[in-house]
Amino acid sequence: MQKLIQGIHRFQQESFRPLQSLFEQLSKGQNPETLFITCSDSRIDPNLLTRSKPGDLFILRNAGNIVPPHGAPNGGEAATIEFALAAFAVKDIIICGHSLCGAMEGLLQPEKVVGLPAVSSWLSYAEKTRQIVKANYGHLEGDRLLTATVEENVLVQLENLRTLPAVASRLAEGQLHLHGWVYKIETGEVFAYDLTCGQFVPVAQYQHSPSQFDVRRPGAGRI
Repeated sequence: MQKLIQGIHRFQQESFRPLQSLFEQLSKGQNPETLFITCSDSRIDPNLLTRSKPGDLFILRNAGNIVPPHGAPNGGEAATIEFALAAFAVKDIIICGHSLCGAMEGLLQPEKVVGLPAVSSWLSYAEKTRQIVKANYGHLEGDRLLTATVEENVLVQLENLRTLPAVASRLAEGQLHLHGWVYKIETGEVFAYDLTCGQFVPVAQYQHSPSQFDVRRPGAGRI
């Protein structure tokens, strides 16, 4: 705890002052253009990863970067997404998974979360991911299997995202773009799913089109 308190002092003395005019502007309101949905994993810092400033990203985090589909019991995700669209008219939504994801390990090995009923229930929203992996990736194991699961889960959660009325209406109007990313913690690399080639590719090579995720091709490319 003391480390956090010391961090606050350093923030106020070293970080806040150079950005004071920005924070004064933000005190009057925010206008982020991107909703960034990612995992709660402590090793991911969306602002550090994208070199964005306060006010640039509206961030939603949970275990496994999961988006329950429309009609699921309200856990807050749908409300956050709806608010981002209604209040800020965000133009882009990114779902960002990551390597070494504990939630995806729990999905592959349910025995690891058998004593965590809330976690087990939450991972049911990724059951489609588990079924896809079981049907298509039986030849993989270890880290390669986990990587495939992380990637497929990003695509499954994008499908869930499209079921939300607020998202579907903006997509139909051409006012919203969806993106699927995977962050590789151990190398700092970021890969984006490119529908034109059906692969996760280095983000610098990513060619996005507004209709990118109108239709999902079966099977993600491997990192």
